[in-house]
Amino acid sequence: MQYVLIKYVVSDYITLTKPKIISLLLITALGGLFLASKGVPEWQLVLVVLVAGSLAAGGANAINHFLDRDIDYIMHRTKSRPVAGKRILPRNALIFGVLLNIVAFVVLAVFANPLSAILTLAATLVYVFVYTIGLKRRTPQNIVIGGAAGAFPPLIAWAAVTGNVGLGAIYLFAIVFFWTPPHFWALALMIKEDYSEAGIPMLPVVKGDLETKKSIVLYVVLLLALTLMMLVTREVGLIYGIAAAVLGLGWLYYAVRLLRTEGILKDKSTYLYSLAYLALLFVFIMIDASVTI
Repeated sequence: MQYVLIKYVVSDYITLTKPKIISLLLITALGGLFLASKGVPEWQLVLVVLVAGSLAAGGANAINHFLDRDIDYIMHRTKSRPVAGKRILPRNALIFGVLLNIVAFVVLAVFANPLSAILTLAATLVYVFVYTIGLKRRTPQNIVIGGAAGAFPPLIAWAAVTGNVGLGAIYLFAIVFFWTPPHFWALALMIKEDYSEAGIPMLPVVKGDLETKKSIVLYVVLLLALTLMMLVTREVGLIYGIAAAVLGLGWLYYAVRLLRTEGILKDKSTYLYSLAYLALLFVFIMIDASVTI
C-alpha cells in the first residue's frame, strides 16, 4: 500500500516537469551541441547539457503549475494536473521547481561553463516572469514574446561547447522562436473554448479562427525563409538545406490547407506536423554536422 502511494507521488512530481515538452527541447539542445562541435560532441558534455537542461526545464514547468493552478483548475485539458487536482501542495511545487533550477545551474557552472548556466537561468526567468506572469493573461501576443524561453536550449548547448554565443547559435534560437507561435496557435485553435473559459487571451479567442490561421501561414513563411537564410552562415550544408526546404514546404502545405478549410477539421494534423517538423529539422542539423559531402 505504501509502495503504491509513493509510486503515485513520484508520478505526480514527474508530471509537474511536463516530460513530453522537455523531450522536444532536448532535441533542439542536441542540435546545438552537434553544430557547435562541428560533428559528434563529447559524450560527457552531452550528458551534462541534457541532464541540466531537463532539470531546468522541468523546474520551470513545475513553477508554471504553481502559478497557473487557478486557470488549470478551470480548463478541461489541465484540471487533473497535480497542483490543480490538489494532489501536490502549491508550495511544494514551487520549492521543487526552484530546487531543480538551482541544481541545473550548479551542474552547468561546474561541468560546462558559467555562460551556459546563466543562459539556462535566463530561460527559466523569461518563462516564469515574462510569459507566465507578465504576458499570458494580458495579451494575445503572449506566446510570440514569451515563447522565447523555449528557444534557449540550442543557445545553451552552443555556449556549453564554445563558451560563447555564435551566429549559428543565434539562428538556432531564431528558428525555435519563430516556430513557437504557429505551433502553439494550432494547439490553441483546438482548445479555444478552454482558454476562453479561463480568460486567457490566446489569439483564436481574441481574433477568431480565420485571423489565427492567417497568422500561422505568415509565421510558417517567415520560418521557411529564416531556415534557408541559415545556409548563408556556412554553419550548415546541403543536407540541412534540402531538409529545411522540404520540411518547411510541408508545413506550409498544412498551414494553407488549414486556412482554406472551414472550421478546424484539419487543425490536428497541422499541429502534429509542427511537432514533427521541429524534431526532424534538428535531427537533420545533427546529421549535417556529422557528415561531410
